[in-house]
Amino acid sequence: MYILAAGVFALVTSEFAVAGLMPQLAEGLGTDLTRIGYLVTIFALAMAVGGPILTVLLTRVAPKSALLTVIAIFLVGNVLAAAAPSYAVMVVARVISGVASQAFFGLALSLCSRLVAEDMRGRAIGVVMNGLTLGTLLGLPLETFVGGHWGWRAAFWIISAITVVAAALIAAFVHVSGASVEDSMPAATRATVLRRPHLLLAFASSTLIIGATFAAFSFFTPILTEVSGFSVGVVPLLLLAYGAATLIGNIVVARLADRRTIPTMLVGTGLNALFLLGFAVFAGVPAVAVLFMIGIGFVGVTMNPAMAVRVQREGDTSPLVNTVHASFITLGVIIGSAVGSALIPTFGLRAPIVLGVVLAVAALLTIAPALARRPVSSVASSAGTHSAPAAPPARRTVPAEPCATTGSR
Repeated sequence: MYILAAGVFALVTSEFAVAGLMPQLAEGLGTDLTRIGYLVTIFALAMAVGGPILTVLLTRVAPKSALLTVIAIFLVGNVLAAAAPSYAVMVVARVISGVASQAFFGLALSLCSRLVAEDMRGRAIGVVMNGLTLGTLLGLPLETFVGGHWGWRAAFWIISAITVVAAALIAAFVHVSGASVEDSMPAATRATVLRRPHLLLAFASSTLIIGATFAAFSFFTPILTEVSGFSVGVVPLLLLAYGAATLIGNIVVARLADRRTIPTMLVGTGLNALFLLGFAVFAGVPAVAVLFMIGIGFVGVTMNPAMAVRVQREGDTSPLVNTVHASFITLGVIIGSAVGSALIPTFGLRAPIVLGVVLAVAALLTIAPALARRPVSSVASSAGTHSAPAAPPARRTVPAEPCATTGSR
């Protein structure tokens, strides 16, 4: 799980690279900040659309081989970015990296389900998602520091080096035997699970939860400086505190996700709505604004382990379902940041936070129906057909020791 987290750390660090290197990229590629900003959207769209396609193409490949193939493609994208002679080449590089990044998420979360018992999936996913929170906490400052001292190309070379290390660790230490039941199915049969109404509702919840959080997160810096009145030099420290809150929150949610999936999502999202509302109202009071911002960090993106467990129970544990889920999460990022940006010119910097409140309340409405029903067991549905009894032996091909290790985590 920790090795998979290292891979996620590399992916997230690359995803945030453009945001931390905009001025250097604009100067180095001979373009303006607006076109550099488009690289963020291009990466997100490549993740949302291309990730599931790549996953489908790899469904007949053994899980570990598929994971290494995807991370190799991701490495190609980052090396191409480091060497990009023009803006057009950088666009291609970001598309390649985005597609591979999304597929890696789906494959890694599916692999979690093969390596641990069903009642430990939330903890396992939480460990892997620590790579995401550490990417936010450490990856973005790292690439910004490297880019500021040695140039944006050096930052992408550093990401490439981290990717090579993660790939080597995966090749050496991640072990899973055989192919899962769903891997032998035709793609059309495997995709039928995506039409389940309760799975679609779970996807919608994830989109809205992440959209609510990113409606605020995307604009923390201008809000903290222009509304709260903090100096530019203090903002990185405040964002560091936010990142620490996401790390702690992720650990807590991972512990609760398996046995109290829906209550955890309801309580966490309800608190997020309250914290967002408080941040919107008290953004002009510096100390109070920081408290609400840290609260958003504690219960925002940290819902990921619970969201993933819910999706796997309503659908199955296949790479396709996990990758499509990641695409819906990416859609939430796009909605929160894009709609928030559109609201600012008319309604001001607090408008995206209010949008976050609306999205969080809408998320609660999509979570609440799950309390009234028992979700489909992911054990029974992992194949998507009546051949489910074959699934448990596939999961038990891995020795018990790795499970025990994750349990202690």
